[in-house]
Amino acid sequence: MSSNPLFHFHTISEYHRAAGLPKPAHPLISLVHMDDLNRPLAEGSFSVVYDFYSISMKRVKDVKFKYGQQAHDFDEGVLFFMSPGQVFGVEIEKGTVRHRPEGWMILVHPDFLWNTPLAKTIKQYEFFGYSVYEALYLSDKEETMLTTIAQNIEHEYNANIDRFSQSVIIAQLELLLTYSERFYQRQFITRKITSHEILIKLEDLLSAYFNSGALAQKGLPSVTYIAENLNISPGYLSSLLKSLTGQNTQQHLHNKLIDLAKEKLSTTRLSVSEIAYELGFEHLQSFSKLFKTKTSLSPMEFRHSFN
Repeated sequence: MSSNPLFHFHTISEYHRAAGLPKPAHPLISLVHMDDLNRPLAEGSFSVVYDFYSISMKRVKDVKFKYGQQAHDFDEGVLFFMSPGQVFGVEIEKGTVRHRPEGWMILVHPDFLWNTPLAKTIKQYEFFGYSVYEALYLSDKEETMLTTIAQNIEHEYNANIDRFSQSVIIAQLELLLTYSERFYQRQFITRKITSHEILIKLEDLLSAYFNSGALAQKGLPSVTYIAENLNISPGYLSSLLKSLTGQNTQQHLHNKLIDLAKEKLSTTRLSVSEIAYELGFEHLQSFSKLFKTKTSLSPMEFRHSFN
């Protein structure tokens, strides 16, 4: 047996069987109460992948879960989102007291969203691309609000199904996702220490990269490269930057690049072509176009303004 087994669930019914739960009332959507799970948590590592969406609100006393490189305490309510095909790993630390988890989990198969606006818009919620350790930490008030919505969804699919049922559930899902987006924006602001630390690490990373000469050899670092070095997901990095600076990661990179270009244009005798090369541009036209878009001046116009 693998030391880090992968559990792949293709259907919601398959997950119910594995968790020791009764057959779901609806094959394409289910609300699972965490204290109904009949499989005890065992220490060790494992990975899970679903072929459906998962929205989980969990609280587990006296247990530390380790996602990626970070350990997390689930004593408070934590909400996280998984999209179909997304793999996440969990490590339950040895020596912890294992209690039955509290909370709930909404499972939604993509087929349930078929031919509804949410089928397209659900992909626009960036938190479905976050890593699990970038979860949403809920206040008591927020947890109560989202739990009420989850209960409304459960009540609806357990009631007599009619032609309005899907529309009502979809509306409740959209409301839950909209509130979650609002609460994530709140988290970027209220968890200032963590956010500030990430920004400092970002600036240090970019400074080291720019000063190493890597721009000329490799061009701008990719968003994926930056996120991996910061131990966060690309989506979370862009969301954090948007919240704190109004820019996504690519815009932030371009602004840093233009600042460096301004410095070289104003303090060195390098030609515009040489500067473009040092900044990783294969074509002078591409550099000039970006520079003018950001400053409303051509590189030469900017240089002449200092003479």
